[in-house]
Amino acid sequence: MTTNTILLILLSVLIAGGLSFFQYYFRAKNKSRTNLLLAFLRFFSIFGILLLLINPKITTNTFEIAKTPLPIVVDNSSSIAELKANETALEVYKKLISSKELQDKFEVQSYQFSNEFELSDNFSFKGTQTNLDEVAKNLKSINKNTAFPTIILTDGNQTSGNDYVYSFNPNNKVFPVVLGDTTTFLDLKINQLNVNKYAFHKNKFPVEVFLQYSGNKNITADFSISQGNSVLSKQSVSFSSSKKATVLNLLLPADKVGVQVFKASLTSKEAEKNTYNNIKNFAVEVIDQKSEVAIVSTINHPDIGALKRAIETNLQRKVTIVNPNKINSLQDYNVLILYQPTGEFKSVFEANKTANMNTWIVTGTNTDFNFLNQQQDIIQFKMSNQKEDYLSDFSSQFNLFAIDNIGFENLPPLQNAFGNLAVKGNIDVLLSSRIRNVNTNMPLLAYSENQGKRNAFLLGENIWKWRLQSHIDNQSYEKFDVFIDKTIQFLASNNARKSLVVNHESFYNSGEAIEITAQYFNKNYEFDENARLTISLTNKKTKQTKNYDLLKSNNSYKVNLDGLSAGEYSFKVVEAKSKNTYNGFFEVLDFDIEKQFVNPDLSKLTQLASQTQGKVFHPNQVDELIKSLVQNEDYKAVQKAIVKKTPLVDWIWLLIFIAITLAAEWFIRKYHGLL
Repeated sequence: MTTNTILLILLSVLIAGGLSFFQYYFRAKNKSRTNLLLAFLRFFSIFGILLLLINPKITTNTFEIAKTPLPIVVDNSSSIAELKANETALEVYKKLISSKELQDKFEVQSYQFSNEFELSDNFSFKGTQTNLDEVAKNLKSINKNTAFPTIILTDGNQTSGNDYVYSFNPNNKVFPVVLGDTTTFLDLKINQLNVNKYAFHKNKFPVEVFLQYSGNKNITADFSISQGNSVLSKQSVSFSSSKKATVLNLLLPADKVGVQVFKASLTSKEAEKNTYNNIKNFAVEVIDQKSEVAIVSTINHPDIGALKRAIETNLQRKVTIVNPNKINSLQDYNVLILYQPTGEFKSVFEANKTANMNTWIVTGTNTDFNFLNQQQDIIQFKMSNQKEDYLSDFSSQFNLFAIDNIGFENLPPLQNAFGNLAVKGNIDVLLSSRIRNVNTNMPLLAYSENQGKRNAFLLGENIWKWRLQSHIDNQSYEKFDVFIDKTIQFLASNNARKSLVVNHESFYNSGEAIEITAQYFNKNYEFDENARLTISLTNKKTKQTKNYDLLKSNNSYKVNLDGLSAGEYSFKVVEAKSKNTYNGFFEVLDFDIEKQFVNPDLSKLTQLASQTQGKVFHPNQVDELIKSLVQNEDYKAVQKAIVKKTPLVDWIWLLIFIAITLAAEWFIRKYHGLL
């Protein structure tokens, strides 16, 4: 407390004592013990009230010992069980977690990881993915600004995420405990198989296969790809101590329409410990028609290249860039993108009145808006010669088709002529325009559908900047390309809008996320937020049926079907009130990435330990690991002083004491007839 506070407290004592003396002794004729008691009660009441007014702060010091965190992280993926190291992992974990020496020196934390990272001391070793990168990210977040060691019980075989060697903080030592037999076994493996999801009927599609060999002897293996009982491709491959891997590039025929399942096999006469990784199933959806998209333009602009690349990311699309004066027949295309139309586009508009093709009109600073007003009546333009930059705002009420907000509000502005728009037809606005912070209440990207004819309008140029910014934000063009593909998909189809729209893949790999999304629209084609959607899923082989509810999220309904075993499944989605239904089919391919390994990745774990100045240990070296951590002088407990200042006004007991003294004084005075 400060000197002023102490002086005020002493003054309060004098004032309280003086008033009590004056009340019960100086003025009193009878100086009895009762008066003495009343004087004391009055003194404490006045002094307590004055103390509350002064409100001194009481300082208390407490000390606590802050130990260094010691995360013990256990790999809970199924690869540990496949390597028959699950019992060893449990034994090592129990020995570490029960070590009194570690508990005395460290704040021991227990975690597990597979595809996710979480607190746990109970392990099943059934995880479908191994993501060590998540361990690094989460430990950095949990123990910020702290130097701490980490013990990881793992085989080091990562199946998802970034390279974990460079994910951990190099200033925090990592001590991997290697699980699994490090003895090298002879093993042939289909390490990776690359194939496009789609192929076109009566064409050939490429397959790229990476084969890997572990061993020291020279061997010859047979690689084949088959479908059912038919072998489509077969060839011999040689391996040796100096040739551990090879890449094969094959072309397979797409003779049948629909989802086609193939089996890749690598076999030899040698005995192997793990033959599961010698076989890999894959599927390709063969489609019988390719969407042809024409970008019609009289000018060169980066937007044209960006649109072409984004559209052709989907291998079902083919883009042709043409001059409006050189189009022979519109029937060669499924969708027209009219980039900044001028009077030269007149023949295209005239031909399209007969062809009735779906179009996407993109405007900009080179657009002839008077000509455009004459050729269509959906949006009328009243534009000036002044240029303006338009930012975008995403409409969460948009329900023409399912689309996610890819961060449209943060994308660079599009440039268009300044002016007003008059919407004459029915349009659905996905993006509205904004000039700096002022909403224009005009569309930037909108869609229309009238009597089977579909149109889209993008009112601004420089969409190439959107694709570039999306890549900067997400390290990938995928989100932008999906957004463009949704627009092309809408324009490429002339089907009338359905009340129940369901999106799903034709096939999934076992262990990966299986998500089915659906949208239900009312009679006005507005997204119905009160719909009740259920899905009935049937395994075609076992005939077992399971029912699930689809849960609402943003502008769609979703169901997660993770954990399905390999096989063919049919399903039916039903909306309870209207009884609208959708029937579909998908196949889960037999592929477990966690069964691909025969050894732990000792070299990668050694690299991780070296990168963080830690050390690799084996299960029989746990005592040595404990000893090294206990004796490490870098990790010492820190005594922290906690200073707590409490204002006296917060002392509830002082208020109670004042109330008691005042009440006691009143009752005593009442009893003795002094009131």
